[in-house]
Amino acid sequence: MAEMDSISAARLDAEEAAKDERQEVAFEDGFSMKSVIGAIFVGFVMVPGAMYLGLVAGQGLGPAAQWVTIVLFAEIARRSFLPLKKQEIFILYYVAGGLGTGVLASIGVAGGPFGNLIFWQYFVQSPQAAHIAKEVPTWYVPAKGSAALTHRTFMHAAWTTPIILLVINEVLGRLNGLGLGYALFRITSDVERLPFPMAPVAASGATALAEAGSKEESWRWQLFSIGNMIGLVFGVVYVFIPIFTGLILSKPLMLIPIPFVDLMANTEHVLPSALTGITGNIGAVMIGFVLPFWSVVGMFASSVVCQIGLNPILYHHGFFPTWSPGMSTIPSQIATSIDFWMSIGIGTGLAVGVIGLMSVARTLMVTRGTNRSFAASIPRGRGDYPIAVAIGMWLFATAAYIIICKRLVPGFPILLTMFYGLIWTPLNSYVSARMFGLTGQGVSFPLFQQATIMKSGYTQADIWFAPLPLGDLGMMSQFFREVELTGTKITSIIKAEIMMFFIILVTSFVFWSFFWKTSPIPAPQFPYAQKFWPMEATMRGIWLTANKTGADNFILKALKCWLIDHRSVPLVEIGAGIGFGSYFVLAITRAPMLLFYGLMGGIGSLPHVTIPMFAGAMLGRYYFARRFGAMKWTMYAPVLLAGFSCGMGLTAMSGVALALIAKSVSYLPF
Repeated sequence: MAEMDSISAARLDAEEAAKDERQEVAFEDGFSMKSVIGAIFVGFVMVPGAMYLGLVAGQGLGPAAQWVTIVLFAEIARRSFLPLKKQEIFILYYVAGGLGTGVLASIGVAGGPFGNLIFWQYFVQSPQAAHIAKEVPTWYVPAKGSAALTHRTFMHAAWTTPIILLVINEVLGRLNGLGLGYALFRITSDVERLPFPMAPVAASGATALAEAGSKEESWRWQLFSIGNMIGLVFGVVYVFIPIFTGLILSKPLMLIPIPFVDLMANTEHVLPSALTGITGNIGAVMIGFVLPFWSVVGMFASSVVCQIGLNPILYHHGFFPTWSPGMSTIPSQIATSIDFWMSIGIGTGLAVGVIGLMSVARTLMVTRGTNRSFAASIPRGRGDYPIAVAIGMWLFATAAYIIICKRLVPGFPILLTMFYGLIWTPLNSYVSARMFGLTGQGVSFPLFQQATIMKSGYTQADIWFAPLPLGDLGMMSQFFREVELTGTKITSIIKAEIMMFFIILVTSFVFWSFFWKTSPIPAPQFPYAQKFWPMEATMRGIWLTANKTGADNFILKALKCWLIDHRSVPLVEIGAGIGFGSYFVLAITRAPMLLFYGLMGGIGSLPHVTIPMFAGAMLGRYYFARRFGAMKWTMYAPVLLAGFSCGMGLTAMSGVALALIAKSVSYLPF
């Protein structure tokens, strides 16, 4: 209660500050020809680099695409005596980030929607999916043995329906965000006046890029240059050498193993089933500089305690029947997750979701009577469009999803599909939007889709591929608040979305087609994909059996829940108890709530990554923050990380350019 009272007080204090801030903002259109040129530059230069880097090292260009684009265009504009406006900087920032975003970032797939099809063509042909591949619908990906897959080409009739559905989904997804997402922004920001504590951080980041681009603050350039040089040097060793040697050798040479150094073979005799190892990517250390300290501490503590400390104990007590000595990290993580940690993680996730609901309900009770109507004052010139139009866009997209799902999976209950789109999605999105407005973090309800589909009685695997109108658009409310804080007209975002839609479809199709045609994906030239895609295929194959009956239902075997099987150890319920217990203990002791979210998020995480992140967090807090001052270090760290990412990205792009030239020459007919 004390936590919620403080949130409510901060909310009321923020209202007056926000009111003054809104009155001072002058809104301008940030979409211009510079935005178009910048988007084309990112699409045809940065996107292929992001694709290749994701397959090789498991990371996209990230901030590098944004920094390089903005710094380049700001420098050109400055020399042309046409300085970029802050609003133009923000649109470039948004476009560069949107085009480089990964579609399956957890397995290194970046560069637009066709990357998703590349993964699924691998899935249906992989041995991990042999038990379920024949049930993957051909309207989503061609069947195993199809000429479209054996010839590795999108230019085949078997891809027609999957590509049409992909394009429709891209359109409807944007309508959903600009519709329901915008309506939630109007409710939570304009009517309820929630503070959105993380929005100023992102907005100031865009402003910082504008300052860096105009060279108004030299310290940003100094830090950016330092980070850039570190990234360039490290990128040569970590990324460029594997890419280059992969062109001339059958197996790339990796001076630093990608994605991590696996130590399980050295420790399994002492710590059986413990996931030991460490990543050689120093980017993890720099990410520890930037992330909230207590969140990193929580992730580190829970991942080390669970995956290294508890795993050997659980193994000796028979909780890991799937694990056997000799397994490396990835197979071991799959085995221990299926046997134990997946059920615990589902329980803790449910606890986090319920706690989020409780927080929203308590805040509504505390602040009832203070809300305003839609007639509340809206900043003049912000570029708003009527709420009725936004709701209409969302209803149109939802109706289209319902009709498409009925055509693709006619046996699935249409009432449940309507419940997803018309009731659950707006309700869940509103709860999440309020959580973003109050705490800067959303809320999720794990296994809701899986549980409802399992209870529906529908047993075919095609339902997992249907575009169900089920999602969480709460984060869009924070995004629109960021747009407002930068003084950018909302109509600029609509124009940018239309432009990005065409550019990302073209570039994603062209470059993924080229990469796939020149070599199979994954392959030894792509060490990260070769390491992690089999694990992802295994987990996807398990989840695709969630609605099966009988011996084929792997997910029911993996879920240890008393409600499902009275004879099993109630691991889901234990996980929920751990989540609720941890929250109340930390609340009573007045510990930072970020520690709670970190603890819950780190339970299933690899210590290989959380250990260097923790080292970075400790180094930042107890050395750099003391040397430069806490406030200065808070400003320094993101710029240093952006410079490092830029250096890594530029090195990777150099290697990618070399690889593209080599692969192109190898396929010329002369």
